[in-house]
Amino acid sequence: MDDLYDEFGNFIGEEADASEEESEHGVDAGQYVYDEEFEAAHEPTGQELMELDDEGPSNAVVLHEDKQYYPTAQQVYGADVETLVQEEDAQPLTQPIIAPPDIKKFTIEEDDLPPVFFDRGFMADLMNYPDQIRNVALAGHLHHGKTSFMDMLVMETHDIGERLEKRSGKKRDEQLRYTDVHVLERERGVSVKAAPMSLVLQSTKGKSHLFNIIDTPGHVNFVDEVAASLRLVDGVALVVDVVEGVQVNTEQIIKHAVLEDIPMTLIVNKVDRLILELRLPPTDAYFKLKHCIEEINTIIENTIPGAGEKRRLSPEKGNVLFACSEMGWCFTLQSFAKMYADNFPGVIMDEFAKRLWGDVYFNPKKRTFSRKPLQGENRAKRSFISFILEPIYKVFSLSISQSPEDLKATLASLDIVLKPSQYKTDAKVLLKLVCEQFFGPSTGFVDMVVQHIPSPLEAAQKQLERYYTGPLDTKVAESMKACDQDGPLVINITKLFNATDGKSFSSFGRVMSGTARPGMQVRVLGEGYSIDDEEDMTMATISGVHIAETRYNIPTDGIPAGNWALLGGIDNSIVKSATVMPPKLEDDEEAYIFKPITHFTESVLKVAVEPINPSELPKMLDGLRKINKSYPLITTKVEESGEHIILGTGELYMDCVLHDLRRLYADMEIKVSDPVTRFCETVDEMSATKCYAITPNKKNKITMVAEPLDDGIPEDIEAGHVKMRDGTRKVAKFFEEKYGWDLLAARSIWAFGPDELGPNILQDDTLPSEVDKSLLKTVRETIRQGFSWAAREGPLCEERKLVHLSLLYLLPFRLLHSAFCMDCIARTRPPSILFPSDTCTPHARHTTQRVSARPAERI
Repeated sequence: MDDLYDEFGNFIGEEADASEEESEHGVDAGQYVYDEEFEAAHEPTGQELMELDDEGPSNAVVLHEDKQYYPTAQQVYGADVETLVQEEDAQPLTQPIIAPPDIKKFTIEEDDLPPVFFDRGFMADLMNYPDQIRNVALAGHLHHGKTSFMDMLVMETHDIGERLEKRSGKKRDEQLRYTDVHVLERERGVSVKAAPMSLVLQSTKGKSHLFNIIDTPGHVNFVDEVAASLRLVDGVALVVDVVEGVQVNTEQIIKHAVLEDIPMTLIVNKVDRLILELRLPPTDAYFKLKHCIEEINTIIENTIPGAGEKRRLSPEKGNVLFACSEMGWCFTLQSFAKMYADNFPGVIMDEFAKRLWGDVYFNPKKRTFSRKPLQGENRAKRSFISFILEPIYKVFSLSISQSPEDLKATLASLDIVLKPSQYKTDAKVLLKLVCEQFFGPSTGFVDMVVQHIPSPLEAAQKQLERYYTGPLDTKVAESMKACDQDGPLVINITKLFNATDGKSFSSFGRVMSGTARPGMQVRVLGEGYSIDDEEDMTMATISGVHIAETRYNIPTDGIPAGNWALLGGIDNSIVKSATVMPPKLEDDEEAYIFKPITHFTESVLKVAVEPINPSELPKMLDGLRKINKSYPLITTKVEESGEHIILGTGELYMDCVLHDLRRLYADMEIKVSDPVTRFCETVDEMSATKCYAITPNKKNKITMVAEPLDDGIPEDIEAGHVKMRDGTRKVAKFFEEKYGWDLLAARSIWAFGPDELGPNILQDDTLPSEVDKSLLKTVRETIRQGFSWAAREGPLCEERKLVHLSLLYLLPFRLLHSAFCMDCIARTRPPSILFPSDTCTPHARHTTQRVSARPAERI
């Protein structure tokens, strides 16, 4: 017994073995209670932790792994909470468990509508009066002052002066650049996108006008934005730096405006550089100004000989503005003459303004004007020097050199009052403050635009004749001519602007007829739409209508005809440009579109892109679709090798495109190939053999021949000296008189290609005795389309154009369902394919041409 207990009385002996029968009975009974009674009585309800056990402890046997020591996450947080069990190192420490919302902002925008010096309700009322509206584009070369001129107008209309004065550090000295909102524009100091703004400005007489102004980029790579903007305007304000003069892009814009018959005015900017930088005397400054203006008139005359006098830019006509946008002043001869008329009652403003330019001399002793200069001591000066340049020089010199006390007395004689603290500022700031009060607001600019640029009502007829593809005698056309805001809705869309986050686009265009309102259901007609082929058409609903103001948009319930509108919700099917019309026109009229935009240049720089992570290919494709919408002249395509190709106008252009693709639209890393330039194909001699093809039914045959054009013809076509829309007789007369063509051959010209100003000619050289001309005319349009497609794509290396391709001759046939290629016999293709590139048999001459062709250059 003693061995069974220790010294403290604890039992340490072996326990008695239970009988096998009892053990089995006990286990069976316990198992029965666990499986049935416990499961039935303790079915989980989610409220176990809240219930009190009134029955006391249970004798049920619960296994260790089935016991619940802690409540589950579902019981604590609810059934809708998702719980994730991961390893400890599955997520890096730099990545938060719950990431904050990622809001991308690649553009600058106002938090709220900024205060302005005019009533926005008054601006909305002015939209109903087309005769008081002017649609203008500021265009010119890089860094010639377009954006700074726009800043000057913004400062006159927007009450943001106090906000700018609060800037500190480097931002205080930065230029405002109100219309540069893209992150790349701010970093590089170069405008990349066109920026529209609607402002209410007053003329010299105090009459208010609504100015729809679009600030365009000046870099030669972004001329596509200029071309898209010029489609929406009724006139161009050409900005030229007086020191640099006419540059490459300036000449391009002048030629395009003259060929498109767009009225043009001139802003001679940065006049202060003649005084502060070059330090020219007034006489030399006058000749510099005159040379700059005459240089532009020479380009106008050379573009269309004989039309120079009508379009001539001259200060005495009132279509030339002298400005210094950085210092905030501008004037015309008329506005400067008004300053004299206000101070000297005897001066007649209009008569005095006519004598302020040219070889008009003022004799101060006799106080008379003369056309001939006087010799000797009493030699007279030109009136522009005496009455304009010398006073400006005096204001500049006194503001910079005089002491604050003397300057205060001098300015008081000119009715200019400054704050005491402003006299202690930097010389440049002080000079700007003096000039702003001396010259006053930009009423001269308003007078010039109102006088020399037509209103939307006056320019509607010309817009339709040049850009509308439909007949001009329909009700829709008559409504557009009258800018009828109660007529059917017609909008010409030429530009797409991305939202701040880059996920959506708004369509920007000009309302030609009717009133654009939110909630309207419309038809969006793409560039490929026609009456015969309605595939490029979609139905959409306008989700919002805004007045575009660059950094902010003003929502409105309707924008009438003659104005610009920013529309939301209709951009899904728009790639470059489109025409918006109602679902059904009155009297079931057919819907016609506006012509695609005619660009100055073409995309010649080519790169291939691919995602670093192959699984992100769909993401990259979506980004490519978006940059195709954002940039008017960008081209994306897939080569036969599977490469995704981007075509742009230049290196800076492609850099901006790829930045937007990586950061704004796709948000991914991509691999980019080395840039290459494309080849341009041409014809250097007549085809060695007649190229023919037979349709599958063996009953139709087409034969064509290619040969080079005479020197000078492609240039004349591209310059617009001859156009197919002038009529067959005028075209035939042009080729007969200038190039000695046979009259019958000249009248057989069917089309220029690939577009209206394309340097290629399609000619019918069939004879009436061999071909049924009536049957031939039934497929004329089909042949034209095939010719345009071939000239645009190129049969050899699939480049953009067959540059200087010459005559194509047609022999007897009935239907066109075949393919051809220069200098080789093409294999027959399926009926719907014209001019396929893979039908070309590579001759030795073909190979030599491709190797020796100069890239990005017309041969």
